[in-house]
Amino acid sequence: MNSYPRATKYLDLDSIYSRCSGPGALRTAEFVADKLDLRPDTRLLDIGVFKGEQTCFLAKEYGSMVVAVDPWLDDFYPDCDHRPFVDHLRRNADRWGVADRVLGLQLGVPDLKFADVSFDAAYSTTAFEMLRGLGGVDHYRACLAEVRRVLRPGGLFGLAEPMHLGGEPPPELAPFLSDGIITFGDCLTSIGQVEDDFLAAGFEIVESGYAPDGWEWWLEFAAHDVECKANPERIPRMLEVDGGRWIGFGYVIARRAA
Repeated sequence: MNSYPRATKYLDLDSIYSRCSGPGALRTAEFVADKLDLRPDTRLLDIGVFKGEQTCFLAKEYGSMVVAVDPWLDDFYPDCDHRPFVDHLRRNADRWGVADRVLGLQLGVPDLKFADVSFDAAYSTTAFEMLRGLGGVDHYRACLAEVRRVLRPGGLFGLAEPMHLGGEPPPELAPFLSDGIITFGDCLTSIGQVEDDFLAAGFEIVESGYAPDGWEWWLEFAAHDVECKANPERIPRMLEVDGGRWIGFGYVIARRAA
């Protein structure tokens, strides 16, 4: 297990997961941010921010200027209040003391509306897999190409998302993979497919793989996420049935070439 010295300063996991989507929470953010080598002068684009806990963590711990985009409303979770997620982000930026380093905009890929080469780096966790689930591989690649467009030449994009470990899923997972408005079966693919998608969108891959602590992140998510606690027979039960055989968590660090 990695130590995650920045993330482990924040101990209240129930509180963190109430404002943070996806396995690993702040540890996932630190894992990706370190690979991006974020600095105070980095102009960072954060894509798909949920309520902004990771965004605020990046601004606080790395000092970066973060433009955070999310087009969705808070309509999917047990405590939803039908507000744009970026409204939650702005409130949480005040709470973290980083309102001067975070700008939240209700925008999404593949129509970011920014000028070309606007950012030094881009970051996204547990967001792009839903774009795959909603629109398929062509839409996923169009979204990646839009991120490439707004990165400066040489800029890095760090993505982390749920992925499967390859091959066919265990038959016992079938009911879980077809459940929900956006199904796991449509969202999850292998690291090899995601690498192919990045290359098709014009990126060079710097590093990719399955996060070493990915399964531990999943179990932490199952124990602390608001939706998981409200619906234990969905994701927590799916993870119990899987037992780490097929469900994983992957990442890609990719560069926009000149």
